[in-house]
Amino acid sequence: MRDSLTMTRRQLRHLTRGFATTLMLLAVPVIFLLLFVYVLGDTLGNGLGGGSGGRGAYVNYVTPGILLITITGAVQGTAIAVAMDMTGGIVARFRTMAIARVSVLTGHVVASVLQNVVSLALVLGVAVLIGFRASASAVEWLAAAGLLAFTAFGLIWLSVALGLATKSVEAASNLPMPLLLLPFFGSGFVPTDSMPTALRWFAEYQPFTPIMETVRGLLLGTPIGSGGALALGWCAAIALIGYAWSKHLYNRDRTR
Repeated sequence: MRDSLTMTRRQLRHLTRGFATTLMLLAVPVIFLLLFVYVLGDTLGNGLGGGSGGRGAYVNYVTPGILLITITGAVQGTAIAVAMDMTGGIVARFRTMAIARVSVLTGHVVASVLQNVVSLALVLGVAVLIGFRASASAVEWLAAAGLLAFTAFGLIWLSVALGLATKSVEAASNLPMPLLLLPFFGSGFVPTDSMPTALRWFAEYQPFTPIMETVRGLLLGTPIGSGGALALGWCAAIALIGYAWSKHLYNRDRTR
């Protein structure tokens, strides 16, 4: 625990010193939010459920998808940080020190979770400023926050594995990019029933759709159905796969 706290402080200091990178990763979801709401929101909002909700209805609909993009953007930075450690030689030195081996990865994960929480709060604040209005109770807000944190936790472990699997920082910055695209190919921006058959099948069965639908249901009161169980199952599976893969890559002897 002591070693993990030390490594977490180390990563938090790196985040504050590399504030420009953090700001850039935060700017992406905010730009997407403003773009979709103010450029496309009126038209897309009028098409939701065949109604005429306009921009006000669309900002409510799109915010859960933007929150997922916030997480996927932040975990890209985690993969880069891990790759920098692995290629810079500092991990080789850590392995010779009398510290818990897991603490190096734990520091990355805990610091990234904290970064995600702050980023989600800021993006949600921007959404509220431009018209997002939730009908959730305090318990539903806590449940939505818990699901988003669990999603971030799982994706962070996966990004740690991706950072360990690459041999360069450049590759680590590109490898998590498909995660950023998944909300677009799900129910993040338009309902899946408006998509062509093949794309609709993919959108309905990919991991992010039940997560977004569950967050949307908790915050806005829309039906969740079995989406909550599917969302938790996907998050747990991603976290377990990411953790096992990270542990395997970190523990095996490698020459970089």
